[in-house]
Amino acid sequence: MARSKEFDIDHVLGKAMAIFWQQGYEKTSMQDLVTGMGIHKRSMYDTFGDKHTLFMKAMERYAEQVASRMEGRVADAPSAKAAIRLLLEATVYRQKEDPYGCLLVNTAVELSNHDPEAKDKVNFAFEGTERLLERLVRQGQASGEITSHLAAADLAAFLHNTFVGLRVLVKTLDKDSDKLQSIIDTTLAML
Repeated sequence: MARSKEFDIDHVLGKAMAIFWQQGYEKTSMQDLVTGMGIHKRSMYDTFGDKHTLFMKAMERYAEQVASRMEGRVADAPSAKAAIRLLLEATVYRQKEDPYGCLLVNTAVELSNHDPEAKDKVNFAFEGTERLLERLVRQGQASGEITSHLAAADLAAFLHNTFVGLRVLVKTLDKDSDKLQSIIDTTLAML
């Protein structure tokens, strides 16, 4: 007779995500995961597979949460430009809540050169963000608040680059929020 799980899979996956987010993939040991998740090693392997598979699942969960949060932020924005500002400013001000930066950006820096699956997961999530930005740019171009001299896809790529850059800078410029705000203001002025 098979035993039923004695833990909430979603809950322990959230714990694993937090551990990877704080420590990175390479620095996270199996013992860190077992201890932090509060489950037995055998249960972890039976439920999630190996460390890499668990990490991929944690990244998927993180990407889904971020995408949902971004969609929620822009849903009630009064304009496309205001929505873009909300996204950029949230990147800066979420640092207080997420002191480890962005798991996707951290993974891109740590693993993309030698882990094709991690690279693909990061790129998939980044493409989703870029599609959201392109949708907002198109709305702004249609209303006349964003220049139509450049293709919406090109502006979205530019904005995404700014977005990722802010996610990196926010980890090092935590005391210089004026500089981060200036980057946001300049980016929006260029639109």
